[in-house]
Amino acid sequence: MKQLKLLFLFVLMSCSASKVITDYDSKINFNDFKTFAFFEDVGEGLNEFDVKRVIAALNTELKQKGLQDAENPDFYINVIAKYSEAQNNNTIGIGIGSGGRNGGFGISGGIPIGSKKLNEEFIIEFVNAKTDEVIWEGILNSTVKEKRKPEHKELHFKNVIQKIVEKYPPKKKI
Repeated sequence: MKQLKLLFLFVLMSCSASKVITDYDSKINFNDFKTFAFFEDVGEGLNEFDVKRVIAALNTELKQKGLQDAENPDFYINVIAKYSEAQNNNTIGIGIGSGGRNGGFGISGGIPIGSKKLNEEFIIEFVNAKTDEVIWEGILNSTVKEKRKPEHKELHFKNVIQKIVEKYPPKKKI
């Protein structure tokens, strides 16, 4: 049953309308970059557990692309996560009204339904180890629940990282 819930969550997240935005240095030959490492302070905006989840997911995705981790890499990886409160449109409205011919009185309010949601901006930067300049950046914006179980976070980060890294290396336009 637990696996079925995780599968449903994965399918639900896969169907989201989140779009990856990338930018890169068009003068770079990305075939020259074969090894990577993470900045020591990688994971701005993430807690220690989420940093470990993100590093594991990035390692998996990049190795599938034929890249290797190294002590003296061709590029370093930085990850930044920014969160802001999302507007909750799911509310129950309550109203009291009184009216007459020449007067009126009214009270209304809304009670939020469901858990608090956050807007997440997830950024992955690849930085040239020799020049210390950003050579590639991928960004994905999505909405997430504030309170999530560890397995849901892990699945979320795997999905986000897979979508972003799918755009690396950039395709040359002819």
